[in-house]
Amino acid sequence: MVTLTDYLIVGAILFGLSLAGMIINRKNLIIVLMSVELMLLAVNMNFIAFSSFLQDPRGQIFVFFILAVAAAETAIGLAILIILFRHRQSINVTDLDTLKG
Repeated sequence: MVTLTDYLIVGAILFGLSLAGMIINRKNLIIVLMSVELMLLAVNMNFIAFSSFLQDPRGQIFVFFILAVAAAETAIGLAILIILFRHRQSINVTDLDTLKG
């Protein structure tokens, strides 16, 4: 039987991996976006684990809202990434400091 602690450990490992991905590779925008999405999935896993443990469907409903916002965030992030690559021919985060509004 899988316990609540097992789910929380897996969620913490996923969150730690995503945090390490952001710290180790801060230059590539794609990896930063993927790390943010992995963080959201780790948090969602914890929501679902607590929802199942407490027999309360509100946590699972909240996960659907988080996934919808994450999908919109990903679409906007990828659109910004494409525009950045077209103008700079690079996706390095260090090139973002020269952008003008």
